[in-house]
Amino acid sequence: MLFSSTIFLFVFLPTVLGLYYTLLRKHVILQNFLLLTASLVFYAWGEPQFVFTMLLSILMNYFFSKQISISYMHLKRLWMIIAMSFNIGVLCIFKYLNFIVDNVNHLFGEVLFKTAISLPIGISFFTFQAMSYVIDVYRKKLKPQSLFNVALYISFFPQLIAGPIVRYEVIGNKLDGRGYNIQQITEGIEKFIVGLGKKVIISNQMAIVADTAFNAVSSGEDVSVAFAWIGALAYTLQIYFDFDGYSQMAIGLGKMFGFDFPENFNYPYIAKSITEFWRRWHISLSTWFRDYLYIPLGGSRVDSTGKHIRNLLIVWLATGIWHGANWTFILWGFIYFLLLVFEKYTSIYRCIQKAPAFIQQIYTMFFVIIAWVLFRSETLTLAKDYLLNMLGKSNVFLDRYVIQYIGEYKVFFVFAILYSLMLFKYIKERMEKRIVFRKIFCVLTPVAYVCVFGISATYLVTGGYNPFIYFNF
Repeated sequence: MLFSSTIFLFVFLPTVLGLYYTLLRKHVILQNFLLLTASLVFYAWGEPQFVFTMLLSILMNYFFSKQISISYMHLKRLWMIIAMSFNIGVLCIFKYLNFIVDNVNHLFGEVLFKTAISLPIGISFFTFQAMSYVIDVYRKKLKPQSLFNVALYISFFPQLIAGPIVRYEVIGNKLDGRGYNIQQITEGIEKFIVGLGKKVIISNQMAIVADTAFNAVSSGEDVSVAFAWIGALAYTLQIYFDFDGYSQMAIGLGKMFGFDFPENFNYPYIAKSITEFWRRWHISLSTWFRDYLYIPLGGSRVDSTGKHIRNLLIVWLATGIWHGANWTFILWGFIYFLLLVFEKYTSIYRCIQKAPAFIQQIYTMFFVIIAWVLFRSETLTLAKDYLLNMLGKSNVFLDRYVIQYIGEYKVFFVFAILYSLMLFKYIKERMEKRIVFRKIFCVLTPVAYVCVFGISATYLVTGGYNPFIYFNF
């Protein structure tokens, strides 16, 4: 079930909220039971068979955490190894097995049969949450929790299938009791509407332009330099507003039910370096790899440059692999590894750091856009062909696509670029410091939220383009 679907907006969410705040308002245990039931229904809505995969993950990780907590040190380590092997094994079977088979067959002929295994939606997200829970129990940051609490933590529908990746400690203390107030619920509704607008009004429109450009190149057509860059820019905006929009909806839903999820994005496209970009983009995943892989490897506090570079390589190859079973994702992660090494260890980058801020931002966004082309491409061949078109393969600077799609989507492009560069937030903060404008905002803000929701609902009812990129991970 999608957040940006009429069944969720007008049936599922009102029903759950209605029961939560009326019949069950004073009964936290029954509220938790409702949330667990609703989460299982939410996950099972489209592909009910995969709910058993998630339930198996819940049961096994609950079991592992119990065994770790009652065992002596050597057995703790053994159980920890078994737990990590199980979780990584589940990912390998469902997400990477066919990729491995394809590559073995490519090298040695048709020696292995390809399986018919489908990818459970959001498996990387809930698996990483389960792993963080077990690791935190092993590190004695957490005590093992009840099966019910573990099940609700892993399956909680707001962040279940596309994050943010939430640590148990974030919601654990709210499971036994949480306060409610109108301000928090209102903030949750506002965040949800903003996220819905980002997804439906901006990202979905950018997707049409991006898909046109990439599909044209995929079909063998040479597009102009301008349209290749427009398509790459459209995808850059699409993936940001898609994922940030989903994260905002998830955070908003959490607030509606009394939970506070961490922010997952912080205007990444204003970053002045690749390092800063990854502090602002998909923050929950970056911090997960930092805390559970990079630091345990030694992080930057190692006794040689070689070891530090090794640690960066492992983390960024893992980041690429996490995103999907395709060489494009692995190369995408490797490119970011090279860029981060470039920033940390070269004198050329020190010169870039001395340049004006806008030069640093152009440097960052150039490589981010190039990397997104690789991320979007289904094959390395498509990525190569698309990048060649961006570099002038067709020897044509403008074509009919540029005129058509700039004409139709120029308003969406302008709004998306200005929003992603934090301009509207800056204007809002400056104006709110003046009493006159603050009063105007108090009147206009509710109207704006109603308009955004109404426009988003209209797009959904009319059956507009409505994919979610990160559901694939």
